[in-house]
Amino acid sequence: MIKKLALLFFLCLSISSVAQQKEITLVSWNIRDFGKTKNSEELNTIAEIVRDADVVALQEVVAGYGGAQAVAKLSDILNRKGAKWDYLISDPTHSPKYVTERYAYLWKTAQIKIKNRGNLIKQIDEAVDREPFLIDFYFEKTPFTVINFHSRPFDQNPEREIKAISNYILNTLTGTVFLAGDFNMNEQEEVFNPLKKKGFIAALKNQKTTLKNQCSPLGYLNYAIDNIFYSKNIHCIKTGVIDFVGSCDNLEYARNLSDHLPVFVQFKLNKK
Repeated sequence: MIKKLALLFFLCLSISSVAQQKEITLVSWNIRDFGKTKNSEELNTIAEIVRDADVVALQEVVAGYGGAQAVAKLSDILNRKGAKWDYLISDPTHSPKYVTERYAYLWKTAQIKIKNRGNLIKQIDEAVDREPFLIDFYFEKTPFTVINFHSRPFDQNPEREIKAISNYILNTLTGTVFLAGDFNMNEQEEVFNPLKKKGFIAALKNQKTTLKNQCSPLGYLNYAIDNIFYSKNIHCIKTGVIDFVGSCDNLEYARNLSDHLPVFVQFKLNKK
C-alpha cells in the first residue's frame, strides 16, 4: 500500500518532468536512525518513495557502523530502478555524546553533477549540536547550494542554531541556496524572519510533517517542523510532503521507515 501511494504521488511530477526536462525535484527527509535497523524490504520501500526525485537530502544517518552501509544499499537499490544514482555521506558531526550523526545526499547523475565532496559547516560548530552539511550541485553547469540540517530538540534552544545558520547563509553565501531539514520548529516562528526578509521562502506553510505513535480523531500527523527554505532567485513549480502513510492502517509499518514525512521542492533554475 505504501509503495502504491508513493508511486501515485510522484506520477504528476514524473509527467511534468517528461514534458519540460528542466525541472529539478529536491527531497529532504529525516529518515530516523538510518542504519542497520532498516531491512531490505524497508530500504526498497524507501527507494520507491524517493525514486522520482533528482536530489535527496537525508538526516539522521547513523554515525557508527551501519549508517554509511545503509546509504550505499539504498543507492544500489535506486540504481536498479531505471536511473543512475550516486551518493555522498558526511563525516560524523562534532556533537555531544549520543547526538552525533551523519548526513547524506543521493542524486541522479544524468543531469546533476558535483565538483567536490561538500563539507560540514565548522564555522558555526560552537553554536550547533550538529553542523549542517553543505554541498554545491550543478545542473547543466548552473550551480545551486544545498545545506542539510538537523536541529536539536524544540526544548533545547534550536533558535540559537537557526540564528547561527541564518547568519552564515546571509553573510557568506550568494546565488541559489536551499536550507533543508528538520528544524524542530515551525517556519512561522520569528527566528526565521531574517531569512524571509532577504527573500527566502518556506516550501511548507504550517504543514505537519511528523507521525504520531498512534492515530487520534485528528489523524496521524503531529508537528510542522520539517521544511525547505529556498532563495528567491528560483522558479518554484511545486512544493509539498510525500505522505507515504495514507491511512491509520499503515501507520505502524510507516513508522518502521521514519517518524517524519519527506518534504520536497520542485523548481527550475534561473540561468545566468
